[in-house]
Amino acid sequence: MASVCDLDLRDPVFLVDPYPTFARLRLETPFAWHEPTGMWMAFRHADANAVLRSRSFGRIWHDREPLERFAPFNLLHRHALLEMEPPDHTRVRRLITAAFTRGHVERLRPMIEAVAHGLIDAVCETGEMDLLADYAEHLPVIVIADLLGVPETDRAPLRPWSNAIVKMYEYERTAAVEDAAIHACEEFADYLRDLIAARRQTPREDLISDLVQVTEDGTRLSEPELIATAILLLNAGHEATVNVIGNGFHALLDRPEELRRLVANPGLVETTVEEMTRFDAPLQLFERTATEDVIIASQRIGAGERVGALLGAANRDPEVFSAPNRFDAARSPNPHIGFGAGIHFCIGAPLARVELQAGVRALVSRLEGI
Repeated sequence: MASVCDLDLRDPVFLVDPYPTFARLRLETPFAWHEPTGMWMAFRHADANAVLRSRSFGRIWHDREPLERFAPFNLLHRHALLEMEPPDHTRVRRLITAAFTRGHVERLRPMIEAVAHGLIDAVCETGEMDLLADYAEHLPVIVIADLLGVPETDRAPLRPWSNAIVKMYEYERTAAVEDAAIHACEEFADYLRDLIAARRQTPREDLISDLVQVTEDGTRLSEPELIATAILLLNAGHEATVNVIGNGFHALLDRPEELRRLVANPGLVETTVEEMTRFDAPLQLFERTATEDVIIASQRIGAGERVGALLGAANRDPEVFSAPNRFDAARSPNPHIGFGAGIHFCIGAPLARVELQAGVRALVSRLEGI
């Protein structure tokens, strides 16, 4: 007999703080059917990790319908690394990784630090700032735009495009949200086609130029794959970095003793960033589809059935983390799955970590009285 969980995703109390609910469901229905979303839910670290790593589960893309209306969105996401499975995933990820490993992330570290300090400089005279609007939302967009090679004069639409597109992944979308996402897909793709054409003509020291040129076994990324990769890097990188900084400092400001500990010992920045990612996951649910009949947590999952790996619940599992509801700036080891796991582990995680480390370090060194 399958367990059924009573998770209410609309409950205002749950939305404010989901972790007490997660703790209860880890005990009562750790792997259970969730009727409102039509999927299984994995609340424990072991089960969520197994779902993300098992090759019996995949990212199975189905075009949104009606096809004509959603054509711009479907075109981008059909060719996105996040939505691919082997062999296409293997080929595309290898090509992207080859471009990434040309030193782009480490090359950007001084620039990321300078951007973080520049954003703080801009608000120092006023004596106040909105951590999200004045800082967290700007940092990853500037960094990723520089990484890709988007000129400063062209960067204003990037964040609005990203914000519009990622809303398509929310449940119970409105028609207005869908229309905005489709329009953003069209505009973003058109812009990138022109940028790719320019970099083919005149390569520069940026990731778009490398992605255009990278080859393996005589294969290259197609133009739709190039466009989808650039958009994925912006969307995923923007969401994760903004949410970790926002959620993480919310946690620190609620725990001033940990904030003082970090200010007094800047060497804790790296472990603090990992704890921020664990403590309040920047993305809460990764969805996978069974590609064959498979057993998880003694439950048979039929081919075609979906499973939600609840990262926030998994990252507070007491079977893996001692005192999981305590924020520990020095926690180590910290085997969180905030960036996913398996073949779809976040390809931008090294960049996100550099951004977060630079962003947190700048804040605590410059604004000790935050």
